[in-house]
Amino acid sequence: MTLDSTRTEGAGAAPDGSAKILQALASSERPTPPGPLSTSLTFGWRALLKIKHVPEQLFDVTVFPVMFTLLFTFLFGGALAGSTEDYIQFLLPGIMVQGVIMITMYTGTTLRTDLEKGVFDRFRSLPIWRPSALVGMLLGDAVRFTISLTVTALLGLVLGWRPGGGFGGFLVGAALILLFSFSLGWVWTFLSLLLRTSGSVMGVSMLVITPLTFGSNIFVDPSTMPGWLQAFVEVNPVSHLVTSVRAVMGGIDPGASLPLTIVWSAALIAVFGTLTMWRYRDAR
Repeated sequence: MTLDSTRTEGAGAAPDGSAKILQALASSERPTPPGPLSTSLTFGWRALLKIKHVPEQLFDVTVFPVMFTLLFTFLFGGALAGSTEDYIQFLLPGIMVQGVIMITMYTGTTLRTDLEKGVFDRFRSLPIWRPSALVGMLLGDAVRFTISLTVTALLGLVLGWRPGGGFGGFLVGAALILLFSFSLGWVWTFLSLLLRTSGSVMGVSMLVITPLTFGSNIFVDPSTMPGWLQAFVEVNPVSHLVTSVRAVMGGIDPGASLPLTIVWSAALIAVFGTLTMWRYRDAR
């Protein structure tokens, strides 16, 4: 056999081998694509891994709750309730709400930073459920919120807080806070897709969060406020949330505040979740 004939046979064999490989690939079953829940949990795990590599991210969910609880308890307790032990019964559920709501804005700043780095451009190119990257990020933040709630509750017990609803009431109240925080997170994700820098996202978020938290019933009974401020407090969704959390943790009927909290949460997700996905398609 000559060298030329060997080359000819090798050249002819290559296409046949490629055809067999392509035929085998075409006949084999394709792997099942991951579902929405699987991909969302994967991105949630990604958010937790970022905390593992940058543990300083836990500073706001550990130090801030302690600082707020101690500051407001000993600053206002004696003046408003006669003693810090009496005031902590009223204050602590509200401080739990404030502590978590204050740190929800970091959802938006983190997303804005990832967008600036081009990370989400790669996520959008993947054959997965489109909202999973955003939903997973919010689920990961829920772990941080849970840490904040736990730290605040433990400190409250040390200071004399005794929830009448017991451990079950605490779990229901914590679930309400996490639900509302998840829905509020969609507001900040939308802002992060609308604004150009993470600093601007944080600035606008603070402009929204400050009146919502301080213009509520977290610190004092609204009956002591002037009429125009009472009107705002009564329609403030944070006030509805605080009233619900106080009631279920205290072992009493939350009344209309509970369904109002759920309605507000559903409305925020429906409106800002839709707006977020609309912007997410073309965000840079």
